[in-house]
Amino acid sequence: MGKVIVVASGKGGTGKTTSVGAISSCLAALGHKTLCIDCDAGLRNLDIIIGMTEYTVTDFFDVLQGRTELLEACAEHPRIKNLYFLPAPAFHGPEEIDADDMAGLTAQIREQFDYCLIDAPAGIGPGFRLAAQGADMALIVTVGDMSSMRDGQRVAEELRSLGVRELRLIVNRVSGRNFRKLSTTVDDVIDAIGARLVGLVEEDEEVFLASNSETPLILYENKRAALQFLQIARRLTGERIPLVKRWSRA
Repeated sequence: MGKVIVVASGKGGTGKTTSVGAISSCLAALGHKTLCIDCDAGLRNLDIIIGMTEYTVTDFFDVLQGRTELLEACAEHPRIKNLYFLPAPAFHGPEEIDADDMAGLTAQIREQFDYCLIDAPAGIGPGFRLAAQGADMALIVTVGDMSSMRDGQRVAEELRSLGVRELRLIVNRVSGRNFRKLSTTVDDVIDAIGARLVGLVEEDEEVFLASNSETPLILYENKRAALQFLQIARRLTGERIPLVKRWSRA
């Protein structure tokens, strides 16, 4: 039985979509059959992050409407074995999609894939609530400022109200110069959100270059951010990969 993970953030600019693409690619590279879904209807761009803009014909709305089967709608990545992609509809908003139907889709996904990462729209609007339907776990992506992390607390509250109890925290785009300053802030947010820290990802120019070239980050071998996302993926599979010593308690 597979695991469905919704990836959320309180605001845009945290690198949430990049995180979805990177972690999905890493899980696939580790040998797990992995599906990533763009749930940002009308504003989809996960296909750019993972280099799949030319490979999709149908979207998850087509599956919900019964126009195609799940596996037929999922596009297989041309370069990364075990990685599949299902885009959001370009012309149908979340208000047109029934929450129970979405939960039914996640049930199908568990039968067909080892892992599924759903890229939720930023914020806590209807699209976010739709993306969380039927999820087993949530990854909350924040950056190293108090505003973003406080938004993450609100996201955590909404996720719990939707029945998602297993929460994990990623602090993204951490720069070396403010790394030490983050310690108290991150500890406070871990306590406030009630989520275990699953990884910190440093600011890395290669992330920007990979996105612009539509190249999955995992294909940038031996790059700092790529290796850190790989560690996150391994932790999600249950491997005991040490965190930075300062936050080893999480």
